[in-house]
Amino acid sequence: MIRAQGSVFAVLLDPDKVDIKRIPRMVSEAEHSGVDLFLVGGSLLLSSNFDRVMEELKRNAKIPVLIFPGSSMQLSRFADAILFLSLISGRNPQWLIGEQVRSAPIIKSFGLEAIPTGYILVDSGRQTSVSFISNTTPIPQDKPDILCAHGLAGQYLGMRLLYLDAGSGANQPVEPEMIKSLRKYVELPIFVGGGIRTPKSARMLVEAGANGIVIGNVLEKYWDVTILRKFAESIHRS
Repeated sequence: MIRAQGSVFAVLLDPDKVDIKRIPRMVSEAEHSGVDLFLVGGSLLLSSNFDRVMEELKRNAKIPVLIFPGSSMQLSRFADAILFLSLISGRNPQWLIGEQVRSAPIIKSFGLEAIPTGYILVDSGRQTSVSFISNTTPIPQDKPDILCAHGLAGQYLGMRLLYLDAGSGANQPVEPEMIKSLRKYVELPIFVGGGIRTPKSARMLVEAGANGIVIGNVLEKYWDVTILRKFAESIHRS
């Protein structure tokens, strides 16, 4: 999943906001523009579209389609794999282990690859859906020591990936200096999402040490091939 050069460009799709009829065209445009993988999920589900979205994506996509679950209800046999998230920056047992126990037998029955992922919330200047729903406090942007300790704990617990999230619609993305500090502490791949609105800000995170950049909200508002290509060029450049 990790590119030999540059970083991975992942597009996050909210199943409540995707027009299923547009998926074939979106997939084609994304793949031709340089998107490396799709993530599907959200903090809440307000519709029953999750499985239909996953099935339609898999029917059309050549690139991997992964579940980025907001809860144990967001599972589908049509995915290539699932980020098996544990919210290690919080102290709410439901998101540390509770949802994982609920989902594990279903994941096994579906035959999905589960990628153990240390999920870390970073403050974005506002309360986001994920911080509200999970009832957890994000790590302050000026506390890299706290971030590094949590990341290292995730590595020692056997996580295969760290995902730093400022949250959907964040006022600001994770600061590059936070990524630089964490990169010195951990050997795991680092994915970063939330509040990344421009190719320039994505590039700064790559240069700071991020292995994957996740773009969601800005593409929900402005799905455009030109924007996709600019992000891909910025993220992939080694």
